Amino acid sequence: MGTVSFLLIVVVLTALAFDFTNGFHDTANSMATSVATGALRPRVAVAVAGVLNLGGAFLSTAVAKTISGGIVDDSKVSLVMIFAGLVGALLWNLMTWLAGLPSSSSHALFGGLIGAVWVGAGGSAVQFGVLVEKIVIPAVLSPIVAGVVAVLATFLAYVITGRTAPDQARSGFRRGQVGSASLVALAHGTNDAQKTMGVITLALISAGLLPHGSGPPWWVVLTAGLAIALGTYAGGWRIIRTMGKSLTDIEAPQGFAAETSATAVILASSHMGFPLSTTQVCTGSILGAGLGRRLAQVRWGVAGRIALSWALTLPAAAAVGGAAAWIADHGTLGVALVAAAAVGSAAGFWALSRRRPVTADNVNDLPAPLRRHAENPAA
Repeated sequence: MGTVSFLLIVVVLTALAFDFTNGFHDTANSMATSVATGALRPRVAVAVAGVLNLGGAFLSTAVAKTISGGIVDDSKVSLVMIFAGLVGALLWNLMTWLAGLPSSSSHALFGGLIGAVWVGAGGSAVQFGVLVEKIVIPAVLSPIVAGVVAVLATFLAYVITGRTAPDQARSGFRRGQVGSASLVALAHGTNDAQKTMGVITLALISAGLLPHGSGPPWWVVLTAGLAIALGTYAGGWRIIRTMGKSLTDIEAPQGFAAETSATAVILASSHMGFPLSTTQVCTGSILGAGLGRRLAQVRWGVAGRIALSWALTLPAAAAVGGAAAWIADHGTLGVALVAAAAVGSAAGFWALSRRRPVTADNVNDLPAPLRRHAENPAA
């Protein structure tokens, strides 16, 4: 039986820090459309999402087991590799949050871990078959499936309420959004909180505190759920603005359709143990909701930037995770250098965000370039 080391404590704390960034990075997944349509006030929305993220963390551990014993060979993974992978994921999360891009926290985590393990233990330690089956294929298909479902749901929503007074229909769908957004938040906790549970469980296995193939202990489930819930309550306002206002024009029927479509896809994947990106699912459903309403404007330039960030997430996080693993492998000094670089970078991203802050008060304002274009389309 292993012992609790200082490095293990550092790894667990870094994992929970990543989980916190996962929370505010992905708040938009469940609440962007409800905030955009006025169904929920911004602060109420993030509070509801935080509570339901915590509740969702206790519903299943299938995804956590995929992380801890499926993507990489846990017998070849060290605490240093896990630490380095988490640093790669955390820094990519902060960078894309600063840019207001809804990239995948899940793929950042997978990329960071894969890069670190590949550098630290070689390519044989990465389970590429599982990677393709449970990550790459769902990453390609899930936003498409969610988008198609949302197109159909949006079309049906407008057809069914076609003879209803517009104000009455809008009011009804806004009330419905309270429930549908809550379901997305619950599903998000069920899927995303488990990823940090899986990483901490992997660290405990690597330290010899748990046997190979173990599921997450109860305290891991609790702390991971609390971390993502607190991060969600912090409010990822930059990404909420992008998904709720910048990507397409969202009305209450579209918001309801997008949220219910995303919930169905996320819960189905969680049941099957697929650790897919809830960000990609929710973005795909919002885009589908935009396409499902006649005359709605979809801003393809914004969609293109989001898609580019998706394509870059795995390799970028893997590169940072691999570099961090190489440095951290040089003993205590290496680990300290990686930790210092991570803390310094995080502080720098936060300082840059203060130059043009996005808060609960201005989250529904269009970004300046889009606002200027809306005011003068010919410019």
